[in-house]
Amino acid sequence: MLADELELPITVMHLPPGTSKWNKIEHRMFCHITQQFRGRPLLTREVVVELIAHTKTRMGLRVDAALDETVYLKGAGISDEVMASLNIEYDEFHPEWNYTISPMF
Repeated sequence: MLADELELPITVMHLPPGTSKWNKIEHRMFCHITQQFRGRPLLTREVVVELIAHTKTRMGLRVDAALDETVYLKGAGISDEVMASLNIEYDEFHPEWNYTISPMF
């Protein structure tokens, strides 16, 4: 597992569905990204990623974007045995969204 390989705990915190507005950077950059799109035909994913990747503000804040063309298996899951073997500590606040996976040492 990654936590074991890195010998570090990994804390995972998911935002509830529909709440990306809580992400302050995304919120700040969205208007600048849409300005990049203005008047340009978005014909391919590569065009969209390139436009996003060339977005920056007057104050120097910029976006780093790359197209991930990895093919992921649909419906891939983790067995109950693997889940049981993980060293997971669930957070008190929304444990289904917030938890830490620690190395097994």
